[in-house]
Amino acid sequence: MNNVVGAEDNNQDNSLEYRNVTVNEAHKIVIGNAFVSSDKVFILDVRTPAEYNYIHIEGANLIPLRNVPLHDPVNLSDEELLAWHIKNNTDLPKNKYTEMLVYCLSGKRGSVASQMLADSGYKRVNNIQGDITVWVNAGYPVVVNPNFWTVKYPRVG
Repeated sequence: MNNVVGAEDNNQDNSLEYRNVTVNEAHKIVIGNAFVSSDKVFILDVRTPAEYNYIHIEGANLIPLRNVPLHDPVNLSDEELLAWHIKNNTDLPKNKYTEMLVYCLSGKRGSVASQMLADSGYKRVNNIQGDITVWVNAGYPVVVNPNFWTVKYPRVG
């Protein structure tokens, strides 16, 4: 059973705020919706541009949650961060019932971002547990930019 996080919505469809899913469950969601054009999954990577450039899940949309100087010393403007995109309803699905998969490097930013999305009215938000390494180790599709790849990132093992 999935780990449900956050409070329940009090509307009549009793939707949950967001849920944590394993990489296997997330991959099933992607595959299950792959051929239904009206029900595409929105994959959201909330890491930094540098992290995204190393490796990201195939089909992921990058909208960073916040600046993380350890991983990316470039400070992004408010307009480039998730809170601004939610507030201004840009680059995110207009349909609040779109299936969403959110991930980051360790799960912390993903949890925060998932709650932000749920708080803004999205009903089908799934936070992928673990990190990008878990996805890689499961053998699921990723995009790797050889110009940014290093031996130590991600830590596979």
